[in-house]
Amino acid sequence: MKIIRYLLIIFFIFFASNLLADENDFSKWLKNFRIYALKQGVSEKTFDLAMSDVVFLPKVIKYDRFQPEFYEDTKLYISKRTSDQKLKKGSDIYRSNKDFINLIDDKFSVEKELLLALMGIETNFGTYVGKMDILSSLATLSFDERRSEFFTKELITILKLIDSKKINHDILYGSWAGAFGYFQFMPSTMERYAIDFDRNNIIELKSTKDAFASAANYINKIGWKKNQPCFIRVKLDKNVPQNILNTSARNLHSKEKFKTLKKYLIENDNFTNIDNNMIASIITPDKDIIPDAQNLEPAYIVFENYEKILQWNRSLRFALAVCTLKEKFENVL
Repeated sequence: MKIIRYLLIIFFIFFASNLLADENDFSKWLKNFRIYALKQGVSEKTFDLAMSDVVFLPKVIKYDRFQPEFYEDTKLYISKRTSDQKLKKGSDIYRSNKDFINLIDDKFSVEKELLLALMGIETNFGTYVGKMDILSSLATLSFDERRSEFFTKELITILKLIDSKKINHDILYGSWAGAFGYFQFMPSTMERYAIDFDRNNIIELKSTKDAFASAANYINKIGWKKNQPCFIRVKLDKNVPQNILNTSARNLHSKEKFKTLKKYLIENDNFTNIDNNMIASIITPDKDIIPDAQNLEPAYIVFENYEKILQWNRSLRFALAVCTLKEKFENVL
């Protein structure tokens, strides 16, 4: 017991000294970052106002370093995120805002079911938007060397949005990585796609109108095609070439017309409603993620709309869950 106690004491002393060093270095970094931000066009007034309470957040570094490996299989992952409870909650939100959500559907040519699915999976319909101080989170990750360039750009972007009075810095609480609002927009996404739909001179991504309009604008601008399929679940022939299977969300390869990929399917005559000329690829999401996963099961043929969801979030399973929940909403709304 004495040895264990001694080791724990050493660990906490080491941790505390490292934390103190990080906080001291962060203070120096913040002074240098102020000079850099002003050179990038952020006003002195905005910087001093927005960054006055920014602090180094050790747990943000912890989350970034030790994001948990996800070992649920795809079936369980999807079922948890497309539950009957989630379906009911989304349906209630739709009924409470039916005219407005239908308006957004028509205006941006993006299905209401897709928007509800995105909101449901991102933040459980606004009930979990995160409580982290976004400016402190972004500053901590900008200070950290691992992805400093990316988060420095995001921090400068959010400061410029505050400077232009498009975003209120007092309400910037969200995820540990800096995502904000009902649909979890990063600052660069806010800059490119967020909309002040109710025209009250500020973008409020925790309000129904601005949030839904902004999400619809985003998915529309990156190329979503209304009423086109997202994916289909398939059974693969055991002789399918392994090199055409996609196990990563980064860049889907081996894209072919659907009619070409059908030759690798068992019972491939059940998809008469799919245009044979649509561009598609095959994914096997459990391979390389789940220990001892089968190479060919589960398997999906995914289409261009599926890749648009990947642009929103680079996760094969996230995109499958969104499209599955979308289909479920289509059956109840």
